[in-house]
Parts: sequence; C-alpha cells; structure tokens
Amino acid sequence: MKKIKYILFFLLLLIFTACGGKKEEKLETVDVVLDWYPNAIHCFLYNAIEKGYFEQEGLKVNLHFPSNASDPMALPAAKKADIGIYYLHHLVMARANENIPIKSIGAITQGPLNVVIALKEKGIKRAKDLEGKVIGYSGGPLSEASLKVMVENDGGDPSKVKILDVGFELLTSMITKQVDATIGGLVNHEVPVMKDKGLDVDYFYCTEYGIPNYYEEIFVANDELIEKRKDVYIKFLRAANKGFEDMLNNPDESLDLLLAKQEADQFPLTRNVEKQSIDILLPVMKQKDIPFLHQDSKVWEENINWLYDNKIIERKISPEEMYINLYKEI
Repeated sequence: MKKIKYILFFLLLLIFTACGGKKEEKLETVDVVLDWYPNAIHCFLYNAIEKGYFEQEGLKVNLHFPSNASDPMALPAAKKADIGIYYLHHLVMARANENIPIKSIGAITQGPLNVVIALKEKGIKRAKDLEGKVIGYSGGPLSEASLKVMVENDGGDPSKVKILDVGFELLTSMITKQVDATIGGLVNHEVPVMKDKGLDVDYFYCTEYGIPNYYEEIFVANDELIEKRKDVYIKFLRAANKGFEDMLNNPDESLDLLLAKQEADQFPLTRNVEKQSIDILLPVMKQKDIPFLHQDSKVWEENINWLYDNKIIERKISPEEMYINLYKEI
C-alpha cells in the first residue's frame, strides 16, 4: 500500500514539476496612443484587452493617453509607439506638407463625427445661418477652409462669418455665449454632453455642405514598422475586430467595462453621455456591407483633392501613400 502511495506521489510531483516548468509564451508588446481620454469609442479596445483577444494573438497591448493633440501621430512616426488613433485630414496634412512617414492601417469610423453645434436659441440650423455669427474653433486652416466651403455651398457669404480661436473650450465658449456656434465638436461627445446639461442644441455635419465623406478616426503606424512587423499589426487588428463585435452585439456590457476602467480622477465619465455616444458611434463604425476597419481608396483620393484644392496641403499625394488595407488579412 505504501509503495502505491509513493508511486502516486511521485507521479503527481512529476506532473506538477512539468506544469510549473513549462516556459510561458512571451507576449509581444504593442503600445497604442489614444486620441483622447478613454471614452465610448474605445470600448472595443478594452473588450479586446479584458477578454484576452490580444493575448490570444500573442500580444500585450498598452494604452497610453496623449499629453498633447499631436502625440497619436508624432509618437508612432518617431517609433516611440506602435499605433496611434488620429484623424484623416491631419494625417494627410502631415504627410503632404512635412513628409512624415506614417499611414493608416484601419478606419475606426466609416464617416465623420465632426459637427457644427449651436444652442437652439441661436437659430443656426444650416451653413448659411452662420452669416453674421461668431464661430468658435480650435485654430488651424482646416476649420477655416471648411467653414468657407460650407457657407459658400449653402449660398452664403463667408466674409460675413467671424471666427474666434477658443482652443479646447468649445463647450464653455457656447455656454457662456462667447460664440454663437462652434466647429470641431463631435456628435458623439459634445452634443450628448450639452444635452446632459439640459441645453437644447442644433447641429449639422460638414459633409452636408461640400466636404467629402471621410474617416473621422483611424489607426496610424510608421511606414517602416508596418513593413517589419506586418504580422503584429494584423494580429492587433484581428483582436480589435473581435472586441468591436462584442461592442456591437452587447454595447451595455462594453460600456460597463469602459466605466470600470475609466480614469475617474482625471477624466470622469457620465454613463448617460457615454450611452448616447455608443449608440451614435456603432452605425458609423460599421456600416451596411462595409466591414469594421475597411478603407476605400476613393475616400482618400477625394479628401486629398479637397485639401489640395483648398490650399491646405502643398502637394498632391496618392491614396496608396496614405493607407494600407490590412483588415483584408485578418
């Protein structure tokens, strides 16, 4: 009997030793710079992290918050991060005007989120209504050109529109009546926040008045790293897509996870605002017959042409310089 016990003990010891001695698979680190603090549009990333989708692909994904607006582009360009979440127009401007070696590897939204917003009492419902009004913006030629094109296309006179650089105080400048409307706020954030404060607003998209359809948010990466680590980027997008499917199929669960992971000390989230946001985002992130992360050459070409025609970029570049459709390989 004692011999049997010794044999069993020995076998268990061997099994324990084998399991404990098994070399743990090393995960490859991927550093991602967000466009802003964690909010509804990032739900799919938190899903992929918490549910182990990245880990299943052999990746350890670290999310970083930007210290300034250009970090999501500048850090990947300098190879100090692997991926950033950035904006189509600003990416084209960086490549065409400064030859920054960075391109898009996937479109997070299939359409715009940027809107012109005004308190309902201002009576601004369309581009022509901006005549004689003060419009707040965050500076730069893009907003100025957009306002000019929109007002002209709606039969108005752009010279009668006054613009005021309010920096990041888009909401405050409207609430304090410093400006009549703003451009640069997002339909999935500033609009729900205003409504949550009990303020009625009107808003319209820039694309309603002559601006081509564009991808508001995209994943960007360094050209050289895409070539060297293409398999890593494909794995990242594959896991991100799984996270998005969860976000699409169970938005409330995704929102719960986001709120549990929020940076409450620095950037507290309001459930009501983020719930409205996720409802707005889902139809824009994946449209009928267009998969999540898809990019179309025509969208890039139209926006490159628009930026060039409005003298925002100094040279025309090809769409192929700006993006790679890695989603096809996931």
